[in-house]
Amino acid sequence: MKILFTFFNPSGGMQTLNRVRCQALHDHGVECHLLYTHPGKGQQNIPNIQTYITNNDDEIRGLLTREVFDLIVVCTDIYLAERFRRFGYKGPLVFEVQGLGTLDEAEQVISNFNERIHKLTDALLYPETTHLQTLFKGGFPSIPQYCFDNPIDCDQFGYTNYPAKSFPILGWVGRIQTNKNWREFLQIGQRLLAIHPELYLWIFQDDTLFEPEQKESFEQFVAETGISSRLISHSNVPHGQMADYMSIIGDSGGLLCSTSILEGFGYAVAEAMLCRCPVLTTDSDGIRRLVINNHTGKIYTRGQLDEAVNAALSLMHDPALRDRIRMNGEWHIRNNLSSGLYADRFLQMSHQLMRRRSKIERRWS
Repeated sequence: MKILFTFFNPSGGMQTLNRVRCQALHDHGVECHLLYTHPGKGQQNIPNIQTYITNNDDEIRGLLTREVFDLIVVCTDIYLAERFRRFGYKGPLVFEVQGLGTLDEAEQVISNFNERIHKLTDALLYPETTHLQTLFKGGFPSIPQYCFDNPIDCDQFGYTNYPAKSFPILGWVGRIQTNKNWREFLQIGQRLLAIHPELYLWIFQDDTLFEPEQKESFEQFVAETGISSRLISHSNVPHGQMADYMSIIGDSGGLLCSTSILEGFGYAVAEAMLCRCPVLTTDSDGIRRLVINNHTGKIYTRGQLDEAVNAALSLMHDPALRDRIRMNGEWHIRNNLSSGLYADRFLQMSHQLMRRRSKIERRWS
């Protein structure tokens, strides 16, 4: 079987998802290709996977003709799905969504795409996330839907022991945009610095992807609060090194803080847990499959800074709680979100679509 996965650019969680699932499916004899319509810094993290970076009609048409894919999975870009059909692709096409920003943004996108999704696609794929389940089941009851957890590379990505830092670290991963809620992270960090002035704030981001007005507000906040000397920004860290950083944060006595408004999955949270880095997070929906409050991590109410700071301090000051959450978090990821489990579920979906292939092809003939 030959499968094409597509997205706008190789960055963030989608770059991680595509890499991990291609490797997992390869282990089951599936040939996977990636198509990104725009370049991105995450290209450095794609090893040994046939990858195309192009938005050119002739090149995409040639790719479809040459490779003859059995299945195409298009994430978010319904207009690319439309081009595939126009260029002559008649096989099964899965429309995938991993996250669409805030709930208002997600509802608007689905509303705008509704007609094309019904016309062009043969199945829907999304993670076990309540707001996506509600949107798709309510909006597309006649289209087959597949909903299962994203994979984590538990074999190649994980905890490594390093000499402990002499200061605790509060980490954050994301783009400087509204949905990632960066301001709340800095506000939490500012309050924790008043209690632990030795603390450092580490931000991990792709500095080529941001909302300009949010970037300006971010820089203004940092300047006005005077936290710049305690803030270190890491941009476009190779994915393999992120395991080292998360391990270091965990061993420093610090934690990862996720402040997102809404997430489809939350790769940063899952990978931190796999590296024994305790997590404090908002209830951004996508994290519910990962964080069980006070068992595998801590959840706080978005906007409640006192609650967030107290939760962070409990992780920093209570060694027994901290150790228990670190061990439980790693165990939870390894046992519930492995790439092998994902491959089994994905192949079940693929085989069901292959059984419908003749009917699907007749529809486009």
